[in-house]
Amino acid sequence: MKRTPDDRSAEWFRSVLAAQEGPLLRYAARILGDVERARDVVQETFLRLLKSGKGPDDGHVPEWLFTVCRNRALDVCRKERRMTHLAEHSEQFQPSTEPPPPAAASLHEQAGQVAAAMETLPARQQEILRLKFQNGFSYKQIAGITGLSVSNVGFLIHTAIGKLRKHFKAAGLLRQM
Repeated sequence: MKRTPDDRSAEWFRSVLAAQEGPLLRYAARILGDVERARDVVQETFLRLLKSGKGPDDGHVPEWLFTVCRNRALDVCRKERRMTHLAEHSEQFQPSTEPPPPAAASLHEQAGQVAAAMETLPARQQEILRLKFQNGFSYKQIAGITGLSVSNVGFLIHTAIGKLRKHFKAAGLLRQM
């Protein structure tokens, strides 16, 4: 049976949905502070993708999705005139099943320490670090998503990492070099 362009487009859309829905949902939930509203924003983001005419040949779809999702989530926040964040306990950690229980417990504790340290950073720095390290975007892609310059993204990442380093040194979690 010969596949039509519509079949290929539907398959491409399903693959983009499978790959990006989770990261977009976490990103929107972080901005909105509510998973249900985040689901609505992500659903609207994918509807906009369908209407946009983008296809498999467009190499910037993840960046485009995060930009649309971010803008829509910020619109929702502006409409409600408040911006809240998820509490630390509601973030989802996915510990590896491979290490033995003591190692897994240690990793979980370290992740909690990192999450707590992240909460001490300004919201913009938190957002930039999450886009970089949780979602793997380049400085250029982050700049496109957030509307900042590439050099500003680099500065924010550098500053945030410096603050985290100082925090961990002060807490005795990082050795002096």
